[in-house]
Amino acid sequence: MPEIRKKYDREFREGAVRIVEETGKSIAAVAGDLGVNEGTLGNWCARAREAREGTEGLSKGDIDELKRLRAQHAELRMERDVLKRSVVLWVKEATK
Repeated sequence: MPEIRKKYDREFREGAVRIVEETGKSIAAVAGDLGVNEGTLGNWCARAREAREGTEGLSKGDIDELKRLRAQHAELRMERDVLKRSVVLWVKEATK
């Protein structure tokens, strides 16, 4: 028999994490109150902690800009790597 999994919307997950962080209650206690598995709520809290890591003390605008700049940086790195490879191929062809 297939396992039936509950789907929780983003607002519910964020609210549950906020309850854990703001009230200081244990994950087990909050999970029991909300009817969510402890492991599931623990995973949500861990993901929220990872997402916040390195952004403490920054405003919402700064965080958005940081995300945008990181994405741009990754794209530029990829373009640079492609150009490096094409130059190597071009030099090989030119020296034949």
